[in-house]
Amino acid sequence: MDKMEETMMFKSQVGEVSAHEILQQVYTALQEKGYDPINQLVGYLMSGDPVYITSHNQARTKIRKIERHELLEELVRSYLDEKE
Repeated sequence: MDKMEETMMFKSQVGEVSAHEILQQVYTALQEKGYDPINQLVGYLMSGDPVYITSHNQARTKIRKIERHELLEELVRSYLDEKE
């Protein structure tokens, strides 16, 4: 089989900081600035517009290092892990 016809697995490498850690850091930065972190994160995840995330403590820069689908994967994984 030709290499181009094989299904490839995609594994992103964010570096040292995981999606979980970035979500926690962004959540804290939003809280510190007086925003409702849940509403702001949902706004960002739904729209992709980084203006929902404060630049305080470089939260906007951090969250943009990870694809939105990876953030959603982390949220679903964490939610389901809590249910077990």
